[in-house]
Amino acid sequence: MSDSIFNPEDQLGAVSNKIVAGLERISEVFKVLLWEKAKANGLSPLQIQLLIFVAYHKIELCNVSHFAKEFNVTKPTVSDAIRALLKKELIEKDFSSADSRSYLVLLTIKGKEMVSATENFADPIKNQLLKIPSEEREALFNSISNLIYKLNRTGILTVQRTCYGCKFYEPKETTDYCQLLEKDLYTTDIRLDCPEFEEKAR
Repeated sequence: MSDSIFNPEDQLGAVSNKIVAGLERISEVFKVLLWEKAKANGLSPLQIQLLIFVAYHKIELCNVSHFAKEFNVTKPTVSDAIRALLKKELIEKDFSSADSRSYLVLLTIKGKEMVSATENFADPIKNQLLKIPSEEREALFNSISNLIYKLNRTGILTVQRTCYGCKFYEPKETTDYCQLLEKDLYTTDIRLDCPEFEEKAR
């Protein structure tokens, strides 16, 4: 067989292969932690992700079409999750949009309580990251943020709201700059999910 990322022999001396294999392991940990929290609260992983997303994002992003893009699932799958959350009285629909066929999703009081109970599912990963020296964490974040941007630019990652893809972002020789905030951007200032994000022209 040709060179494979998942063949231990092909990982020898191939750092890129090792990184991809490592990211796959971490993604498995993320899924396991999410599943455990979902089962403990009688929800599906997607239902938890939808609740958390609604809690922390602009209302105009909280609709079926955007959820499908955000979580890389079909609209029917999102609709099924929304029906389940409505039945559990964790969300409600807002039909105030000009388009009577569409609606926005809002959290109920029970929904906000569920977010508080479930949003810490990834804390075990964060706790291990906090044990890594700050300089190494900064370098790791820099690599991840650049990888996310490049995956989006190639069409593999459909949704991203990172500085690198924003029209307000201005790369410079030493320190990058945000035209909206009118401030220099250091590595730790780069956002992966910016509320003011506006996609720049490709």
